[in-house]
Amino acid sequence: MAKAPVLTPQADDFPRWYQDLINKAELADNGPVRGTMVIRPYGYGLWERMQRELDDRIKEAGAANAYFPLFIPQSYLTREAEHVEGFAPELAVVTHGGGKELEEPVVVRPTSETIINEYFSKWVQSYRDLPLLINQWANVVRWEMRPRVFLRTSEFLWQEGHTAHATYEDAREYAARIHREVYADFMVNVLGIDVVLGRKTAKERFAGAINTLTLEGMMGDGKALQLGTSHELGQNFAKAFNTQYLSADGGRELVWQTSWGVSTRMVGGLIMSHGDDSGLRVPPRLAPVQAVVLAIKGEESVAAVRALGDKLKAAGIRVQVDDRVDVPFGRRAVDWELKGVPVRIEIGPRDLENGTAMLARRIPGGKEPVRAETLPETLPAILEEDQALLLQQSRERRESRTTEVTTLDEAAQAATAGGWARIPWAKLGPEGEAKLAEQAVSVRCLIAEDGAVPDADDAPGTVAIVARSY
Repeated sequence: MAKAPVLTPQADDFPRWYQDLINKAELADNGPVRGTMVIRPYGYGLWERMQRELDDRIKEAGAANAYFPLFIPQSYLTREAEHVEGFAPELAVVTHGGGKELEEPVVVRPTSETIINEYFSKWVQSYRDLPLLINQWANVVRWEMRPRVFLRTSEFLWQEGHTAHATYEDAREYAARIHREVYADFMVNVLGIDVVLGRKTAKERFAGAINTLTLEGMMGDGKALQLGTSHELGQNFAKAFNTQYLSADGGRELVWQTSWGVSTRMVGGLIMSHGDDSGLRVPPRLAPVQAVVLAIKGEESVAAVRALGDKLKAAGIRVQVDDRVDVPFGRRAVDWELKGVPVRIEIGPRDLENGTAMLARRIPGGKEPVRAETLPETLPAILEEDQALLLQQSRERRESRTTEVTTLDEAAQAATAGGWARIPWAKLGPEGEAKLAEQAVSVRCLIAEDGAVPDADDAPGTVAIVARSY
């Protein structure tokens, strides 16, 4: 009788495979309130690494971290009409506190444009105060009707950047800089996901923005996942909150603004982009544990893996030693494979005799004996090879499953079949976008023919990327 697989195969049931992996790899659990999640230590370790990499890039772009309250007066949201209309169905509202009804209900933060603008209007007095570049790491609440761990939860973790500028051009360029130099650089070079950078259509634009830039990744089942967005807010919130500055010539001017964010949804994207039927595969540049050194059995093996672990750590590798010889080796090996640690180094009595170790590479697969003494020198290059392989596989999947089409029916067919379609926006337009939505297919973004981000929705040569999405 064949042994049952640890995970539901992707080809049989991709959503079930996703949930199985989250459970078996000990990434997260469902929270006690519908739509919430408990992020377990290994899953949170992935998020911490994402935070660290992104935070460095955000600071390099000139933004400084701050923190704003979780509770926002409900009246703040009503000041910008499109914003409140866009978020109204998702709001969690507190009406009682301290055993009494509140004089004014407060909203649990769904995003912070309104409360941050309240303070920007106090802090910005002169052109000398600009640009004002702020970021915060926080949690937000958006009441989710169809929750899925990491992808859509009622509470999730994220960063949100908010900036104020003297001119439209400065704000526009900063939103684009975050899009390219912070988000795209991180997603391509650390997450190993070959994202498409594009512009959202008017229908998909962030509520209250004049333009939204997006990064879309193709998951293992061919669906699209929006991994991050950067918004040009124009002067909409500046008008609502009277955020003005004194210009160099003495006039009063409204600021121009941006906002931008990524969230724990990226953990879900990591799983669905790189995972396979044996579990997660974590890009080495991201991995909290790049190499695990396992003792197969015996006290001598324990001493050997501890010594090798120290040498690898000294070589700059993030390493964990697994010397739990009281736990069956096979079970431990499967657990680390599920967690997607890039490299396993296994040492047993026979390896000690030969001065070797068994090197198991999670990303390309396969095992081979190596000289244990050479690993501190050779492992960094191996990890870089595997990082590059994940990005290559991500790119090849997207390119092979993207179809050039010219009609609405062809676009819907390509998306329904588990891929993406590229169709000239001139042949689709808002009417075609609405018809695709009836079939649960959406325009993920608009790009130029050469893959660049177009300046406007109706720019000549603009192409729509069409897909089913999460």
